[in-house]
Amino acid sequence: MNLTIRDIAKLAGVSPATVSKTINNYSGVNEETRRKVQSIIEETGYQPTFSAKALATKKSNLIGLVYAGKINVDIHHPFFNQVIASFNKEIGRLGYDLLTFSNETFKANQSSYIARCRHFQIDGCLIIAGEELEDSIKMLDQSDIPCVGIDLKLEGQNSSFVMTDNHKISSEVVEHFYKHSIKDIAYIGGKPDNAVASIRTEGFFTAMKKFGLSIKDKWVQYGTFFEDSGYEAMKRILEQKPYPEAVFVASDLMALGAIRACKEHGLQVPQDIRIVGCDDIEACRYSSPQLTTVKQDKIMLGKLAARMLNDIVNANHSISPVLIDPTLIIRQSCGLTR
Repeated sequence: MNLTIRDIAKLAGVSPATVSKTINNYSGVNEETRRKVQSIIEETGYQPTFSAKALATKKSNLIGLVYAGKINVDIHHPFFNQVIASFNKEIGRLGYDLLTFSNETFKANQSSYIARCRHFQIDGCLIIAGEELEDSIKMLDQSDIPCVGIDLKLEGQNSSFVMTDNHKISSEVVEHFYKHSIKDIAYIGGKPDNAVASIRTEGFFTAMKKFGLSIKDKWVQYGTFFEDSGYEAMKRILEQKPYPEAVFVASDLMALGAIRACKEHGLQVPQDIRIVGCDDIEACRYSSPQLTTVKQDKIMLGKLAARMLNDIVNANHSISPVLIDPTLIIRQSCGLTR
């Protein structure tokens, strides 16, 4: 038998409102009545439904997970899956459950994320960066629904974001090469219209200029952050000599593709060309050669995003964005020590 809050109220001889206050530990219920209601709840094994609790508390304890953009990553991406795992663990510790929204459904019928959030009474949203953002993402950011972006700048009154200092990622790599007297440096970045990719690209150009290093147009190529695009970009760099001494690749997956292109071209890494990636995904430790990379603290990104979103949900106002410092991880592919 599925009991309702009205059934419990009838058995206790009180109003449904009194039962709701007792369940949610609100004031305004005398101790004798509270004990009576609690006793009946225990005897009957009554469990308040999700909708009943949400209606009473004005909170669902549900967080929406949105993979933004017409071109987007998903839970299988080796960088973001670790970020999401960290976020999920921390947000669960704070008392929330995670509900993943189907991006394909939204793209198919142009549904509003705001409407879906209202339907499920979502307390807040975590938005994962993608490319070619839908208008509904921008509307969600500007709404009163608390949002935190990862690798995605949000500007709404109830929004914030956390990301690695992408400008510093590039400058760390160029500086590392420069102090080892390596000056002929190529670059493979993400798509120029991607916000994070553009910051890394700007950081690369700024650092090269800082150290007085020349940039050859042919040595600057772009991909999509995935392996095959790094492979194709590296092939374009190798179409004519001279070859660069080193290549900074703005994602590990693209860097693994670049290594594959070098090998097919008869070049050894790092003996002929040094390669550095970005992200420090698990595959870096097992590639041949092991990939030098700039580590983004994926655990910290997820944990901070969870805490920031919880604070916005409960304080009902935005908090300042957070930039996390990257760390250069030296492995075999750069052929250098610190």
